[in-house]
Amino acid sequence: MKRREFIRVIGGASVVSAIAPDYVSASASLSSNGVLLEACTFKNRGGWKLDTQFYQQMGGCYLLAHGMGQPVADATTDVTIPESGDWHIFVRTRDWCPGDWDAPGQFKLAIDGETLAPTFGTEEGWAWQRGGKIQLPAGAHQVALKDLTGFEGRIDAVYFSKEPNPKLPQTPAEVMGWKDQLSGRSKLTVETSRYDLVVVGGGMSGCAAALAAAEMGVKVALIQDRPVLGGNASSEIRVHTLGIHGKSKSLIKKIDTKHWPNGDARAIADQKKRDMNMEASEVHLFANHLAIGLEKIGNTIVSVDARDSGTGLIRRFKAAQFIDCTGDGWLGFWSGAAFRYGREAASEFWEAWEEHGELWSPKVADKRVMGTSVLWNSRKTETPSTFPEVPWASPVAKDGTSIKGEWFWEYSDNNRHQVEDAEEIRDHLFRAIYGNFANAKNLPKNKNVALKWVAYIGGRRESRRIMGDHVYTMKDVVDRTYFPDTVVEEKREIDCHYQKKETGSPYDYLSKALFLETHGLYYLPFRSLYSKDISNLMMAGRCFSCSHVGLGGPRVMNTCAQMGVATGYAASLCIQYNVSPRTIGKDHIKELRKMIGYAS
Repeated sequence: MKRREFIRVIGGASVVSAIAPDYVSASASLSSNGVLLEACTFKNRGGWKLDTQFYQQMGGCYLLAHGMGQPVADATTDVTIPESGDWHIFVRTRDWCPGDWDAPGQFKLAIDGETLAPTFGTEEGWAWQRGGKIQLPAGAHQVALKDLTGFEGRIDAVYFSKEPNPKLPQTPAEVMGWKDQLSGRSKLTVETSRYDLVVVGGGMSGCAAALAAAEMGVKVALIQDRPVLGGNASSEIRVHTLGIHGKSKSLIKKIDTKHWPNGDARAIADQKKRDMNMEASEVHLFANHLAIGLEKIGNTIVSVDARDSGTGLIRRFKAAQFIDCTGDGWLGFWSGAAFRYGREAASEFWEAWEEHGELWSPKVADKRVMGTSVLWNSRKTETPSTFPEVPWASPVAKDGTSIKGEWFWEYSDNNRHQVEDAEEIRDHLFRAIYGNFANAKNLPKNKNVALKWVAYIGGRRESRRIMGDHVYTMKDVVDRTYFPDTVVEEKREIDCHYQKKETGSPYDYLSKALFLETHGLYYLPFRSLYSKDISNLMMAGRCFSCSHVGLGGPRVMNTCAQMGVATGYAASLCIQYNVSPRTIGKDHIKELRKMIGYAS
């Protein structure tokens, strides 16, 4: 008998149960008689941004004062206090860059126009900072967040307590359950919807997969954790789409970008095109939803749970087929599928490049991967401007004086995991950016230069890679092997990055690319686009089945979109014949290839 498992990821840890979980309740030992105000529920966010990237790592979707050195407009909302009297205030926040300097992300809290004395964002780590005591009558009150610096202050929640020393949750898992309980969500039943296909991840690969499946009449849900679609190509990250369209030009052109400079504001026009085409499709779109777990029976996924980042409400999506387009391989990871992270030993798949040695492929396998970028740029102004001193950024920026950052503004470190340490990685790049610009402003030639745009969503290149029946490697590219189940094609170089610090540079936030020519088209097999362990899970994008070097060529977005098209069409055949992706690859591959545009 196959075992039914419900896997809910709480605070980065998987919690397995035999019955379907609704919302999580908090430990009875935690204080629960106060009033919780979650930052994500603020009615008017002002200039604060809702940052959803690190929900699994820190337990919330927080507001970020992303002002590029200029304090942002207040965020405001109302809170209802149930009884008159003294209330003790606690704020879940952090000093994101502790050291021998004033905390960069400082802010104040005001209630009914009265600014509380403490300055928040000054204590290390995600924790509850005391806000003092205030006397409040019962009823509605206005709460305002007042940014002081414009340098990435952040807040997850405010708690109003009748107790002076309440026992508050500390770990992300405790925080998630406690929030569900105090918000009243723990009393609710999770809403369930049924689809033929669920695609998780709304980047280029996820959009392409959903469009291809919907084109074939499949009822498909697309779950995306941000308000916009496109992933690294979105207006939030602004990387132009590289690679060829293969056999799927007409579909991919609906969602791709022009070749603007990375970080260019003209990416917004491409975002509008992508959003318009996705909204005009038959795809059921669920933006602002974070996948948080799944249900499986044996080696088959039954449903995926996703939480609305603004309300905290959970939806359950049941389907026959699932496609992991998360980039980080979350569905594969949660379901127990085999995956890889890091670089294989050169000898495992014969991926050595003697000229570059360890920079290309190590003798011994390691955990090094390509890194995350935060793009940024500046503009010329008619009048001179100043920029604040940023002593907290100097240890990272050193003497750098850049006024913009391209793709090679990239950070990876052997001691930092691209998923588990994602917030620290993004923040490290903030320090590099602001430190460089502060140095640049000290040069007379830059007196009329001001920051124009800095991303706050990191553009990640590599993390988990879910293993399929075929592991795509450098040899497949160099030999230009044409597989019987070829479904994707590309011709760009194998492009792998290393951090310049590996060759002695003092700037650990800059990378260099190594390009290995391919001399023509190379091909990806369908066997690399489904999990070898989970019967109804496919993957498209950078979490497909490959080695580190094998990822180097096809990891760019148009190629990832081709993977999406292949898996979307494959899902339609899985549903039509009531079979697994593996069976499609064995018994129906000619039909799939013909759908894509190949001669059968």
